[in-house]
Amino acid sequence: MQTRAFRMNLNPGQADEYRKRHDEIWPELAQALLDAGVVDYRIFLDKPANALFAVLTHEDAHGLDALPGTALMQRWWNHMQDIMPSHADASPVSVDLQPMFQLTRP
Repeated sequence: MQTRAFRMNLNPGQADEYRKRHDEIWPELAQALLDAGVVDYRIFLDKPANALFAVLTHEDAHGLDALPGTALMQRWWNHMQDIMPSHADASPVSVDLQPMFQLTRP
């Protein structure tokens, strides 16, 4: 298993809409993430900063790198583009976070 963490931002005032859209995540997108090897995916909000912190754990053998090229992911990015900073291709602006500390139960 591998874990990735990254940060994204929301446009001001969009936290409720972001939560709503994820509460209603398309079943085919959830399945595509699971099929690509996602084991656990959590997103947290730092509300005063409009910052999202995501932690994604996936299998060692995964298909996550292929997802951005799919029509499904392109459609999701377009769906989210109005509430968060995005690149020209509609992908969310995100910053990979460097691991600094880990405590694991033996």
